[in-house]
Amino acid sequence: MTDWNELSDADFRAQIRAYLEAEYPQHLRHPSHRMRWHEVREWYLKRAADGWTAPGWPVEHGGVGLTPSKQLIFTEEQERLGVARAPDQGVIMVGPLLIRYGTPEQREKYLPRILSWENIWCQGYSEPNSGSDLASLRTQADDDGDHYIVNGQKTWTTLAQDATHMFVLARTDPNAARKQQGISFLLVDLDTPGITIRPIENIAGHEEFCEVFLDNVRVPKANLVGEPNDGWTMAKALLGFERLFLGSPKQSQNALSRLDVFATARGLHDDPAFSDAFTTLALDVADLSEAFESFAAQVRAGEPLGADISWLKIWGTETFGRIAELALQAADSEAVLVDGQDAGDESVDVLTLYFNCLPTTIYGGSNEIQRNILAKQVLRLPG
Repeated sequence: MTDWNELSDADFRAQIRAYLEAEYPQHLRHPSHRMRWHEVREWYLKRAADGWTAPGWPVEHGGVGLTPSKQLIFTEEQERLGVARAPDQGVIMVGPLLIRYGTPEQREKYLPRILSWENIWCQGYSEPNSGSDLASLRTQADDDGDHYIVNGQKTWTTLAQDATHMFVLARTDPNAARKQQGISFLLVDLDTPGITIRPIENIAGHEEFCEVFLDNVRVPKANLVGEPNDGWTMAKALLGFERLFLGSPKQSQNALSRLDVFATARGLHDDPAFSDAFTTLALDVADLSEAFESFAAQVRAGEPLGADISWLKIWGTETFGRIAELALQAADSEAVLVDGQDAGDESVDVLTLYFNCLPTTIYGGSNEIQRNILAKQVLRLPG
């Protein structure tokens, strides 16, 4: 068995790049929308057979055991090639959480099914009126002997229609002194009676998100992860690492590359005003890349990410938005064409680029909330 961590970073990158180039289907590269499970299933089952479902999990739990440095390289190479993301909440969130906080029975039951993609997980966090202010959630889990009875609603639940399970934050102590207290972390089988999933069609006509209704859903107490009322601790641990990748420069780099293709084909670089705006954005992306690398270095060193990671999420998503807006301006009246804009031998879908940038400042905690975190926890400004 190959010990990938024994390779230099350069050699590891070369081997992963060669693997992805050879195995990842051409027609799935750089998709214009979040793909559904039936579209990417064959690729991810192939990856599972090759042992690459969970590169960062410890070997003893079925993962590859990559160091943080190697994990980042693996992610960067996927983003470079435009690998379509799977419904991977089980791999990147549930699995690591169970490895750290789960019982032996929970790990034995769920980890192998995550690795094989038998179980597909979605995230039951956001609620109506409790999105970025997650601690104000109202979904209630009442004690009923060996079960919790869960009632409430989750929304903006990514690809819930493709999932078999959902991890849910629910309030188990409504009388807790602080709203962050009294919340528990539950694992819910979506085949349980009382669950209704309703897809939400976005402006581009895609059904990436869903609302999920829970009506007297019986959840075994064996599905409680960690201690009762300690769910907020686990939620914070998961969100920190998520915000690192929400600030990845790859999204902006790809958008800038697509804009460059369009601008070159249309001769826009000869326009001083456009050239100035494009150069400014290119410098912004370079700055973003340097900032991302500084936070990535913390992960490589095994250090926890601090509250200042919120800055990276703001910079990354807003840079992406500025690139998409310039692309709209560059396409002018053609920007409304839903099938993309002609760019010589290629087509550049400017409209979808813009649609994709709009939710990025909201999910993972809105940028307004991120600014509040920076003000309070980094700058120590008075509330």
